[in-house]
Parts: sequence; structure tokens; C-alpha cells
Amino acid sequence: MNPSSRTARTTPSADFLVFSAEVAAARAAGQPVVALESTIISHGMPYPQNVQTAREVEALIRAEGAVPATIAILDGKIRIGLSDAELELLGRSPEAMKVSRRDLPFVLASGRIGATTVAATMICAELAGIEVFVTGGIGGVHRGAETSFDISADLQELAQTSVAVVCAGAKSILDIGLTLEYLETHGVPVLSVGQDNFAAFYTPDSGFKADFRLDTAAEQARFLRCKWDLGLRGGVVVSNPVPAAEAMPREEIDAITAQALQEAEAQGISGKAVTPFLLARIKALTEGRSLATNIALVKNNARVGAQLARAMQALA
Repeated sequence: MNPSSRTARTTPSADFLVFSAEVAAARAAGQPVVALESTIISHGMPYPQNVQTAREVEALIRAEGAVPATIAILDGKIRIGLSDAELELLGRSPEAMKVSRRDLPFVLASGRIGATTVAATMICAELAGIEVFVTGGIGGVHRGAETSFDISADLQELAQTSVAVVCAGAKSILDIGLTLEYLETHGVPVLSVGQDNFAAFYTPDSGFKADFRLDTAAEQARFLRCKWDLGLRGGVVVSNPVPAAEAMPREEIDAITAQALQEAEAQGISGKAVTPFLLARIKALTEGRSLATNIALVKNNARVGAQLARAMQALA
């Protein structure tokens, strides 16, 4: 366990944590635990595919020998692990707020329902002593950020919060080149699994190289242990490309993304609303094929993340 995780549970912030029975038992038994975000349930996919996918991803992690811990904010507490009923609530509720770092105090203090983004899930996972987090794709530098300054809080969180984030790279709606430049500036290592290049969510290859290629969970775990044991705080991006059989053609998704971005600008959509709008439009323009790819890549990430959590536990 990294040093920050050892001390986190002794701080007042730990009073906000509530562990599900399954996660609590795993912690007591020293089993590997994998964090999962909840924004993908509330804002990333339509109902009922969102809840069904969440349950299937949790099942995949269990099948790989780890314990899933889907994270959300309910009744003024950070819930580390959710019941079926709570997953259903997040999947159906229009009240669920999209929660990043800045929103955590408000949602906790007000007792509202909150679905955690990559940034907020990283914070909550570190508080809970969980070192591996599985998501779909990270946020990043948005196209046109040189005038809008629209940069996802995920990137700054990666610079300061010591959690490994297993993802299918960055969403193709972003400026991937600038996203990687930002991560480099802040000292965030980008690892790639099975290929040299960074992944681009719907497609395996962004055209940009990752920092290091580490194909096995054992190699990735040794890297993480070395980083954190050196006292180098901050996260690590583990880029795991979508399987080729489920990927979308790069030219097609690039053209559709450009159209969706133009529509968002024309409608004045900005801030937190941009990503959900773009994902919904891309789904509509691809007649649902992008959603199938999204589900496939999340499941693929779950397998890799569970294997990494097991390898990390073996080195603890």
C-alpha cells in the first residue's frame, strides 16, 4: 500500500467513508480491491445499459480474483461499494450530480446524490486505500482550450493523487496531443498495454506514443510500487486499447466527433454538459455502435485493472 493510503484512514476525512459489506470483508482479508466510478452510470450511458454494464463490469472483476468497489455519494457519505439497489438508483435518478473535486464538499454537506467523475473517484479511492481504479477514458484538454481554457480536472488530479487509472486512453472528443503534453508537464507517467501508442477510446491508436510500454500486470505493479516508494506522489495512466474487434474505424469516429463538436458549439453547450452531450450525439450518429464500443472497452479495462490489483497486492 502506498504511504499516503496508510495515513489517510487516520484523518477526519475517513469519517465520511462507508464501505459495503463485500468491500469491508475484502479489506479485512487483504484481498485486492478495484475502484469504479459512478458517472459512467449516471451520465455516461443511457438506462438500462448503464446499470447492466455496471453489474457486468463488477462481475468481471470478481471473476479475475478482485473485489469491485463502485464509488458514489449518498446520504452525506462516500460509499465505497454499492448494492444492486444503489446502482439502480444512480442509473435512473435525474437528480444525481456529476461530482468532481470542487463539488465533493457541497454534495456531502447537502446530502445530495452524487456520481463521481475520474477526479472525484481518485480522491475517494485514495482515502479508502484503493490503489487501482478502472474507468472508460480519462478527461483531458478540450479542443480549442487555447481560448476556452477548458481542461478536465482529471488531469490535475492525476498530478497529485496516488492512484493508478486503467482506461482506454483519452476520449476522442479531446485534443489528445495537448492532453499528453499536460500530463508530461505535471510528471504523470503514461503506460501503454500491448502497443507503443496511447489509445483513443473508440479506437486503439491515437497516433501519439505513450511514455512506456508495460504489457503485464507484474511489470505495471513494479513500476507503481517503485514510483510511490520513491515518494513521487501522483497517479499513473494505464492506457489499455479497446480490442480491435470492437473498435470503430478512426476516420469515421473522427468525422462524427467533429460534427458533434460543431453542434455543441452552435447550441452553446459548455462546461460539464459538453461530454455527456457529445457522447449522446456520437451514439445517435453511429446508430448505437459507439455505445457497444464503450461497453466493450470498459469491460476490457476491468480485466486489466483486476489483474493489476492482484499484482499490486502480491507486492504489498
